[in-house]
Amino acid sequence: MGQSTDPKRDPRVYLQNTSLYREFQAERDEILKHKWIESEKSGRDIGFEAALTDWIARYRSGWRRGRQDTLAVGRA
Repeated sequence: MGQSTDPKRDPRVYLQNTSLYREFQAERDEILKHKWIESEKSGRDIGFEAALTDWIARYRSGWRRGRQDTLAVGRA
């Protein structure tokens, strides 16, 4: 028989609904945006690792602070 589609029994569905996974996805989306912008500026694909390193060094701490503030307001 096929795989169970019950979200309570499927660990992938459970994982995708965790706040940790959602934060990971949001951060990854920001890195991919940064990769696109910097690649456009340089006229070539800079690659994910270069974009990741640059984004962490330049933007991650500020992005996290802003994200925490946004999430805190949403809970209030």
